Amino acid sequence: MPTVLVLLADEFEEIEAFAPVDLLRRAKVEVTVASLNENCHATGRSGITAHADKPLSAVKDQLFDLVFLPGGAGVKHLRSDPRVREVVNQHHTAGRWLAAICAAPTVLNDAGLLAGKRYTAHFSVANELAHILSAEKVVTDGKITTSRGAGTAVEFGLHLVSLVTSREQSQEISKAICF
Repeated sequence: MPTVLVLLADEFEEIEAFAPVDLLRRAKVEVTVASLNENCHATGRSGITAHADKPLSAVKDQLFDLVFLPGGAGVKHLRSDPRVREVVNQHHTAGRWLAAICAAPTVLNDAGLLAGKRYTAHFSVANELAHILSAEKVVTDGKITTSRGAGTAVEFGLHLVSLVTSREQSQEISKAICF
C-alpha cells in the first residue's frame, strides 16, 4: 500500500490539505497527517482545527512514498522548521515523490530542489519563484509535483492519486465525485 506524509502547520489552507488527503484515502493510500505541533493539532487559516495522526517528531525519520506540503499562511512555519527541510531532503535523496501546493513550493525552493525544474505556485510567491508556470494548474517535473492553490486542490489531489496508485484509480475517483 502506498504511503503519504502530509505536514500541517498552523495557518495551513484547509482546502489544499483536506481535499488531497480525502482523495488519497478514497484510493486506499495510507496517509499520515503529521503536525509540527507536539499536541497533534494545527489550526487552519479559516479557523478549522485539525487533529493530526501524529506529531512530526514521531515520523520524521520514516520514509514515505510521497511527502505533501499544503500551502497557506502556515508555509512560513514549514519554512522555519529545520525538521521540514530534513524530511524534504531525505525523501528527495531517496528518490521519493514530493508535492507542494500554493505557497509551499517555496519550501522546495529553499531546499534547492526547484532549480532547473518546471513548477507552478500561487501568484503571491511569484517574487520568490521567478519561473512559475502561472497558467498551469498542476505541474510534475521528475519526482516533484506542484499546484497553484485552493482552486486546484481537487485536480492536484487526483493527480497525486495517479502518481502513487494508478491513472485508472484516479479516473474512478474523479468519476465518483463528479469531477
